[in-house]
Amino acid sequence: MKNSEIKFQVQLDENNLPKNILWDASDKEADGLESTKSISLNVWDSLNHSTLRIDLWTEEMSVAEMKRFYIDIMGGMAQTILNSTGDEYMSEEIKDLCDRMVKHVNEENRKNS
Repeated sequence: MKNSEIKFQVQLDENNLPKNILWDASDKEADGLESTKSISLNVWDSLNHSTLRIDLWTEEMSVAEMKRFYIDIMGGMAQTILNSTGDEYMSEEIKDLCDRMVKHVNEENRKNS
């Protein structure tokens, strides 16, 4: 059996807020730690039937990037739902929501420009 490992290192400032986020994975193409502005990790707790979440971002991540990040996450979830369960309805509903959010963010960006 093959093992795959994903590691995160979070450097905190004096207020325990993420200053730098670094990650590495045994199966990624490039060797060594890479920097990122944000991570979102979700774990299903089957014992308590609930989702555990870890959402971290650095002060360098802009609000626009944060919004785009979460729209991308939800779009990926739509594809995962379709691939893993075949539930086209649920997948399309999530995609439709993402489309509406992209329009909202684009309008917001136009107003702020």
